[in-house]
Amino acid sequence: MRTRDDLLAFLADIGVAATTYDHPAVFSVGESGKIKQEIAGAHTKNLFLKDAKGQLWLVSAEAHAEIDLKRLHTVVGGARMSFGRAELMEETLGVTPGSVTAFGLVNDRDHRVRFVLDRTLAEAELVNFHPLTNTATTTVSQDGLRRFLSAIGVTPMVVDFVAMRRVE
Repeated sequence: MRTRDDLLAFLADIGVAATTYDHPAVFSVGESGKIKQEIAGAHTKNLFLKDAKGQLWLVSAEAHAEIDLKRLHTVVGGARMSFGRAELMEETLGVTPGSVTAFGLVNDRDHRVRFVLDRTLAEAELVNFHPLTNTATTTVSQDGLRRFLSAIGVTPMVVDFVAMRRVE
């Protein structure tokens, strides 16, 4: 599994400019208020989910987005969803609870996890994710995020969580 340093080196290798801010560990959106005020760009919340058919999902949404888990499966084409086990998250994304991040997809070499990206994030100029640990936040441009996803072979499913519909 790749570490924070491996991830940051990978981003640099593929030409993604990234700025990383170290901070005390945060485990929820609510705990990160002051940190977010000091870092420009869209901030995220990330959910690791498993549906009733065993499909794994990573949802990256704008920090204040409301995600209706009871309806999400109808929008993305899965079965009913619940939170995935911490062990499964660590096995597939290489992160622990509190550190869930789109950057964890770098560790999903078998492409077991489907990626759902909030429309707000897909349109943001700058986006912020944990760099595989919840003791830092890494900012990349929209182009940088797209370049990262392309380099690891992931095409996001974009969902408008306000309208609760797929965009692409």
